[in-house]
Amino acid sequence: MNATRNWSLPELSIPLKALFTGYIMVVGLGLLMAGGQILLTHGMADGKFGVSVDDIVYSYYGNRTGSKLESKLNGSMKDKATPEERMTLIKWARDGAKESEWEPIVQPIVMQKCAMCHAHIKSLPNVSQFDTMKDIAKVDEGADITSLTRVSHIHLFGISFIFFFVGYIFSMAVGFNRWVKAVIIFIPFAFLVVDIASWWLTKMNPQFAWFVIIGGFGYSIAATIMLFTSLYQMWVMPWVAAHKTPSA
Repeated sequence: MNATRNWSLPELSIPLKALFTGYIMVVGLGLLMAGGQILLTHGMADGKFGVSVDDIVYSYYGNRTGSKLESKLNGSMKDKATPEERMTLIKWARDGAKESEWEPIVQPIVMQKCAMCHAHIKSLPNVSQFDTMKDIAKVDEGADITSLTRVSHIHLFGISFIFFFVGYIFSMAVGFNRWVKAVIIFIPFAFLVVDIASWWLTKMNPQFAWFVIIGGFGYSIAATIMLFTSLYQMWVMPWVAAHKTPSA
């Protein structure tokens, strides 16, 4: 019992504090980068900066009034071409993506404005090929099952490892009721499941888009509480205790 009690954040050795602090700093920076990536991808799905319910719907359910090409050109790819060029590509998609118009009209725009990235980065669709563009020009049904499966398993494995170590460090915090501490540690895992599950539910029904936002917001808040509490108790709390003026 005494050995367990000694494992508290304020009383850790300096090397352990350095280890945990380094991890917290890198994880915190990673979470900020993840937020930035969401703003620049999903956050631009409706053509406006900032994550909204429409962004979530367009990303997972799709904008089924138009093609994925149209959604991208009016969203995250809006600044990559002139209004006239975007309208030419959108009209081509709406008219059925005819192969007869590919080489004389569409391909020159694609090669000049899109192929510099899409033809050389393997993770992106090679839009310099007609078959790829024809597929993108179909009605936008959001994320496909293959992509959802790949991203889901990466997030479930990767983020759960992050929350495990963040929770382990926070488990040494002092001043918390053990049940309150247990709930805070468990919350990120619960909201991660809600977040991933809501991707699939939104793919089937756009009404579930709110749960994506709730899930991401929930585990972000819990992780932030654990990260800042851990840093405070490792470094600030011991300093305050050491410099506290004894009462008369």
